[in-house]
Amino acid sequence: MASDRISVHRTLADYREDGCAKIQYPELPDTSVIICFHNEAMSVLLRTVHSVLNRSPDKLLTEIILVDDFSDQDHLKAPLEAYIARLPKVRLVRTEKREGLVRARLLGYSLAKGTVLTFLDSHCECSEGWLEPLLGPIAEDPQTVVAPIIDSILDKSMAYLKSGRSAAHIPIGVFDWNLVFHWGYLPEKDKKLRKDPLEPVKTPTIAGGLFSIDREYFTKIGTYDAGMDIWGGENIEMSFRVWLCGGRLLIAPCSRVGHIFRKTSPYNSIPGKNVFQKNSMRAAEVWLDEYKQYYYERFNYRLVDFGDVSERLALKKRLKCHPFEWYLNNIIPELYVPRDTTAGGEIINMKDGICLEITSRTVHGPVNTYTCHGQGGNQFWLLTTGHQIRRDDHCMRGNGNAVDVEPCAKNNTAQHWLYREDDTLFHIQSESCMDLQDRKPVLAKCSGNRSQKWMWKRRTQAANSVKESSFQQAI
Repeated sequence: MASDRISVHRTLADYREDGCAKIQYPELPDTSVIICFHNEAMSVLLRTVHSVLNRSPDKLLTEIILVDDFSDQDHLKAPLEAYIARLPKVRLVRTEKREGLVRARLLGYSLAKGTVLTFLDSHCECSEGWLEPLLGPIAEDPQTVVAPIIDSILDKSMAYLKSGRSAAHIPIGVFDWNLVFHWGYLPEKDKKLRKDPLEPVKTPTIAGGLFSIDREYFTKIGTYDAGMDIWGGENIEMSFRVWLCGGRLLIAPCSRVGHIFRKTSPYNSIPGKNVFQKNSMRAAEVWLDEYKQYYYERFNYRLVDFGDVSERLALKKRLKCHPFEWYLNNIIPELYVPRDTTAGGEIINMKDGICLEITSRTVHGPVNTYTCHGQGGNQFWLLTTGHQIRRDDHCMRGNGNAVDVEPCAKNNTAQHWLYREDDTLFHIQSESCMDLQDRKPVLAKCSGNRSQKWMWKRRTQAANSVKESSFQQAI
């Protein structure tokens, strides 16, 4: 309703950093913009299209290809066709069945004529000067994939909110061992190497919804994995493939595109299938080498049918790609690799049979409990030889009587725990035990009560090797 009351040509402020408008680019390649949609709101889709038409230099925009992935809403039939017929450079194609994002984008790619392909989601708004910063690095090196800064468009009010981070503090794409994308920060050592805050930044992964790539290079590196369904995981797979096979991923601080971030997916998935897990398993099988064990442990090795990946493995061999260890050492050396663990999986309270979990990816947040679901994810924890209880880059700490998480720091004694032979989690700094009271984990005087006993899904003998009497030596 909010979108329908706003012009599809609405004016946006110039959200670029000072200096972006003054950058002189070399001769730039032209691009085809590919926008796939399924049951998108008409006004949202058209605003995406018009923002591209209105804010792209005419000589750089070859065409806009709209790919309708089997929508069934009436406004996307004849009314959309009639509207599109009046627009220059815009063509509409439709799939004959529900294909999902990956295969719908491949249809758009097969029809595209531009030197560069620019993929956009169907609920975006391109701001002033968005296109040139994406094409510039590709003109310098065609084996480059470039993504914009992604601003937020609020899904309730349609308000456009500029990302709060300046170009000097640009976010980068990272991932966890669930193979889930999330935003991280440029390491300090890399910040110091940057001579110009407006220059593109290397990023380990991209979000996947918005990026530009040379069409010939896209073909050379194997386009998308067409064995993936609907959407999810394709951006992580492409990120690994680009870096491992000789390319690079950049985020351009001077390109800003707004995106509606929905709280839940409005799309129908495939009944009875965990599409995201299937897609992620395909990526793990092809690219992670021996490190795929860390991914599979997150899901308790509950396998789904991920299909045939022999062609993707042949592509990897043909392109002479690096092993995944190269990526860990050279592209994302800050990623925690769980080699030093003595226990892992769910932490189950022996009295109530419920599990510890963290429900959000906030920097600081409480540890909660919930019915054990056996799916790993937010109930997956690791106990390290350094006496930390980790979930990726978050560590459990004692905070007064409360138990919460914060960014891991090796020398932070509030994060140090012992998992003792009597199945208690002993907080070294406070000399207390983790207790379950009113379904909440708290720190309390060690009593031996069953509410203070916890069971890990996986436990090794090393988990019991440090006795309480020697905890000072242990830290």
